Amino acid sequence: QVQLVESGGGLVQAGGSLKLSCAASGRTVSRYPMGWFRQAPGLEREFVAAISWSGAITYYADSVKGRFTISRDNAKNTVYLQMNNLKPEDTAVYYCALGQLQSSVFNQHEYTYWGQGTQVTVSS
Repeated sequence: QVQLVESGGGLVQAGGSLKLSCAASGRTVSRYPMGWFRQAPGLEREFVAAISWSGAITYYADSVKGRFTISRDNAKNTVYLQMNNLKPEDTAVYYCALGQLQSSVFNQHEYTYWGQGTQVTVSS
């Protein structure tokens, strides 16, 4: 069993920055890809970013490319999402998730464990 706990969300003005953290416990997640997804009110959950087990390969949704950076510290069993130049349309609940080996990092159904989410609100 794996527990994922997100933190770092909050209220920020447009153009500001936030850094989300996702701490894993229960077992090491260093051998697995990790992802961030988000869900805005009334919309479906969407892919934001993912990172390979080593951190060498990263993936981003077009809407966040160049503004968000995903990283991981396997020694701390933690994944991060640095969000810069935030826009009101980034407002959502952000979730981290544990991926599976040899699976699509873009498909939320390929992820096995999810955190409870952290709210990010960007005011205009």
